Amino acid sequence: MTTVLHRPPTAPEPLARRASAANPRRARGGRRRGPGVGVVLALAFLVFLGVAAAWPSLLQTHDPLEITPDLLAPPSAEHWLGTDENGRDTYSRIVGGAREAVLLGFGAVTLSLVGGSLLGVLAGLGNRLVETVVMRFVDIGLAFPEMLLALVVIAVSGRGARNALIAIGIAGIPTFARLVRAQTLTIRRSSYVESARGLGLTERAVVLRHVLPNAVRPVLVLATIGVGTASVAGAGLSFIGLGEAPPAPSWGVMLSTARNFLANSLWGALFPGLAITLLVVSVTVVGRRLQRGTGAAR
Repeated sequence: MTTVLHRPPTAPEPLARRASAANPRRARGGRRRGPGVGVVLALAFLVFLGVAAAWPSLLQTHDPLEITPDLLAPPSAEHWLGTDENGRDTYSRIVGGAREAVLLGFGAVTLSLVGGSLLGVLAGLGNRLVETVVMRFVDIGLAFPEMLLALVVIAVSGRGARNALIAIGIAGIPTFARLVRAQTLTIRRSSYVESARGLGLTERAVVLRHVLPNAVRPVLVLATIGVGTASVAGAGLSFIGLGEAPPAPSWGVMLSTARNFLANSLWGALFPGLAITLLVVSVTVVGRRLQRGTGAAR
């Protein structure tokens, strides 16, 4: 009599393994999606502005201050974006105004971040009296719109691009101070800070090594988004005559003068306004991307 050996039934393959075999990308933990087209275009425009701010002569086709007989000329092969009321090349003036826009945006946000971080850490680590005094000043600053507060600073310090940068930077300090204070209050109660104190680190070392870097790091991503707001504020101050003075190339000044010739030259206001819009959109897109990347990393 022949004995037939029966193999035991094979256990069903786990669902996760079958899914991994069907989708190799999932088996490797998934691949991160690369930057989208919008992020790439935003980065390209920011690189263009960076080159224009550092070496404007590389991109300019004409002298931005040269007056020619071609008044309010439309876009052409000679003048890519047309000319203004004095015959000056609009494209070259936009390239020349990139330095003011970039320096004003990043400089003002840097001033706001440094000042707000110092006040926020001081309020978060100080005693009740220090916290109350600092936060009351911060609340007073937050009670005024940033543009109005910047106008008050300019009224005291005077007009000009440097004073506009300082004014916008000071106006943004209260916002960053409140954010950094909230981060500091959370971090000071964390377990690793208590462990650092238990290991014998001085209070100064704990603040410099643990509290300050971790409190400011999340705010850095939000600061990139604030660059666009600061640039718009700087253009607004130039528009009303409190920033860069004519005939220096400035996007706000170009908008201010072009509004008187809209009936004859729409492009005189269109292209400077488009440059401001693209700067704000590009910085916001990159900032949002960094914000999502930081959240995913955590």
